[in-house]
Amino acid sequence: MPSTQDHNNTLRALSELIEVVASLRHPEKGCPWDLAQTQTSLIPYILEEAYETVHAINSGNQQEIAEELGDLLLQVVLQAQIAQENGYFTLEDVARGITEKLIRRHPHVFGDVKVTDAQQVRQNWEKIKQEEGKENSSLVAKLKKYTTSLPPLMASLKISEKAATLGFEWENIEGVWQKFYEELEEFKQACAAGDKTHAASELGDLLFVIVNLARWYGIDPTVALQETNQRFLQRLCLVEKMSNRPLADYSLAELEQLWQQAKKILQSQQG
Repeated sequence: MPSTQDHNNTLRALSELIEVVASLRHPEKGCPWDLAQTQTSLIPYILEEAYETVHAINSGNQQEIAEELGDLLLQVVLQAQIAQENGYFTLEDVARGITEKLIRRHPHVFGDVKVTDAQQVRQNWEKIKQEEGKENSSLVAKLKKYTTSLPPLMASLKISEKAATLGFEWENIEGVWQKFYEELEEFKQACAAGDKTHAASELGDLLFVIVNLARWYGIDPTVALQETNQRFLQRLCLVEKMSNRPLADYSLAELEQLWQQAKKILQSQQG
């Protein structure tokens, strides 16, 4: 547990950050850029900082993680500052709200409820949300928010997770694999027929099943795809360095040879 001194130092640092943000938003002495911002205009920065934080966590670089978390925290404080100026809510409201929610939704920690595993915790969490009235009785209403607030791949994962807790789930992993091969065949048939609209629909179904496969195996599909993108760019960068003429001048066989060489080099560097 953090010591009293550590706790005080943390509160002092947070107070300094709040004061700095308030100064940046001072109507007379503040920063013109910060004063021009609104809750809506800051949305791209929230998303950017969130993704950069995820990237830092995946890198394992603790100094980078701390820096990116600071950038993300700035967005929270700045949003609260703007809201306070407009009389909507304060940072205190934000902190108290999430604290009360955590206590309310963890009765097995702050109450007398007994649980045996994480699955029971998740079930209790959903039940408490129902009792709070946060969850609309309509299944569509529960899931629709993900399609409008998250990137498609992340939304698919959230939708499948939520649907699973409500009973829309395969009995075992074999059922998921069976669905995968079924959707793969339907996608191939749609492509062969030359119907792009139908093919796009079938591709969406196939991707959704792949997301569910990832969920069953405990893999985050967004992280997996990000890592693949990074590996592809690393290999392509090395291929460019090894080439002695424009890549467009190479044959497919030559490019494949360079690609395999780059792959082996990077694998050896990673140990």
